[in-house]
Parts: sequence; C-alpha cells; structure tokens
Amino acid sequence: MAQITLDKLAHSYLAEPKSDADFALKQIDYVWQDGGAYALLGPSGCGKTTLLNIISGLLIPSRGHVRFDSTDVTELSPEARNIAQVFQFPVIYDTMTVEENLAFPLRNRGLDKAEIRTRVGDMLETLELTDKARRRAKGLTADEKQKISLGRGLVRYDVNAILFDEPLTVIDPHMKWQLRTRLKELHEQFGHTMIYVTHDQTEALTFADKVVVMYDGEVVQIGTPEELFDEPAHTFVGYFIGSPGMNILPGEVNGSDIRMAGHSFRLNREFGQLSGNTEIGIRPEFIRVASAAEAAGAGVPMQVNTVENIGRLQIVRGSVNGVAIDAVVEEGVPIPGDAHAVFDLGRLNVYQDSHLVRAGN
Repeated sequence: MAQITLDKLAHSYLAEPKSDADFALKQIDYVWQDGGAYALLGPSGCGKTTLLNIISGLLIPSRGHVRFDSTDVTELSPEARNIAQVFQFPVIYDTMTVEENLAFPLRNRGLDKAEIRTRVGDMLETLELTDKARRRAKGLTADEKQKISLGRGLVRYDVNAILFDEPLTVIDPHMKWQLRTRLKELHEQFGHTMIYVTHDQTEALTFADKVVVMYDGEVVQIGTPEELFDEPAHTFVGYFIGSPGMNILPGEVNGSDIRMAGHSFRLNREFGQLSGNTEIGIRPEFIRVASAAEAAGAGVPMQVNTVENIGRLQIVRGSVNGVAIDAVVEEGVPIPGDAHAVFDLGRLNVYQDSHLVRAGN
C-alpha cells in the first residue's frame, strides 16, 4: 500500500501544447491517502482514464510527478510500481482454467502452494465461480470472464494500489451490486489504496470514501458523497450528481438579496455584490410544491409540465417564470392546480462563473 502524490501533474497528447485547451488533463496537485478508496467520476472524455493510466505507469505525463510514498515513480513501469489494474474488458488467459487464472499472479510472486490455494478458494467463493473453478476461461460468458479479471487484481495482498477502469461495464446489474459491495468489504478488510474509474454516480458514491469529479480535463471537486451533494463546488458537480441533478438558475446576488426566475429573496447570509455570470443552485429535494394557500406567500407560482412517478417519490418537472425547474416530492402527495414552488433558502448555493461562492467571501 502507498500514499500517492500527484505533484503539478498535467498531460497533453500534443507534442507542443500551447494553452490549457491543448491539455487532456489540466494541472492537478493532490495526495491520495494510503489505504483510501477513491472514485474518479465524470463523463466520457473528461480525463479519467488518462489520469488513471498516469498513476498506473501506462502513460508518462507531459508535466509533473507521481510519487508512491517518497519514491518518484513518474517514469517507472506498471510492474515496477507494484500495482494491480483491472480494465473495462476482461484481461485473462483463455487457455487456463478459472483457478489457474486467479493463481497466476500469486505463483509469479513465489507464494507457497497452501497460501495460493487458500486465496484462490476465497476468491472463487467471492466471485461465485467455485463450481466453474476447473473450466477453461475460453468457454465462459463475458461477465464471468470479467469477474476473473477482477479476481486477479483482488487476490494479491501486497500491491501498492489497485486501479479499476470501469470494471463493471459488462457485468449484469444484480452482480454489479454484489461486486461493489464485496469490493467495499475487501477494502475495509485489507486496506488497499483503491482508485475506481466510472461515469456512473451510483458506483462512485457507494464505493468511495472520496470522489474525484472531473470535467473537461479538470478536477472540479474532491469530496465525500455528502459534500458533493450538499455543497457542489462547481455547477457541473451539482448537475452531474443527483437524480435529477441540481437546478441551476440564472440570478443576481447583492449581499443577502438574491433575485432568480423573476423573484426576489432575502437570505440570512451575506455574499457581497457579485459580478460575472452568477447562478443559484438548489436541489430538487429542497423545493416543496404547495398550493397558493399552503405556500402562504413564501412560494412562487410554478407551471407544472409533467409528473414522473419513480416509486416512493415523484419528480415534478415544470418552470418558474419560464425557467425550467425540477422538484422531488413524496409518492401520493397531490400536485395542486395552483402549484407554487417553495424554496428552502438555507439550502441555496451561489455560483460565480460556475464556481461555488461561500457566504462572506
């Protein structure tokens, strides 16, 4: 296991990058704590795999350094870094049996036969492949092969880090949940440093202690799932995290006075007078849909367009003064004809040029 330090790290696939736009990965300085469980989360093309491949040694960065503890590993191979990496699609030996595939990395490291048998047996149970232990991998399904690939990474206990590049893409939904849960249990049991790349917020938020959200080659926030939900540091984080995502509304901010969607509000917090592109963010969970009488002057008229039933909740999609807005309400709660949106003003976030502004700043 190792503490991983990213020091002024940046990468461009161009030979002579001239501006930030030429970088697939913009500068990042961060320390990944020894034994931490991290997720790299973001849409396709945002730089997640580029960053993972730099950490693993498959790619040498254009700028900066990677350190495992105090050792500079920037130009070392993946083998020299002593990491395990699990890719999006299976990387296994088709001519070997399932148990031979799992045992292979342990035999390469000279473990005794009894230890190998124990570890392989435990991993076969974890992956629910015990009954196929002696079958050749060639005849297995795609999700079974990927489970073997996961097992080859997890069966080693001596690695500095285990890196996962969207490893559950070919796994069926029920098995995804089981394997995510098992990965979390193994992390808690053995304390490996784990880094998990995904575009799926559910995978990221259920697996990781800290989630690294990436957008357009930039790390826009690193935080716990609670921090990402409550105080997104960037409007992209607010929109990307949550289902539905945060409402982002154009607004004007002057001290404690806020104007959005044609209506004015007074907060118990001071923001100063903000210039540039100012926006207000509020999650659908913090908007109550009420009748005019129930709102008692605290809400603003809301045009309801559709109501989507998603089990125990309803998503109310509509608009306030022409600005699109979503609200989440409990199942069975009637939606009044004279609907008003009532905002929880304590849960409003203020953004300037897409970045969070804290009160008093």
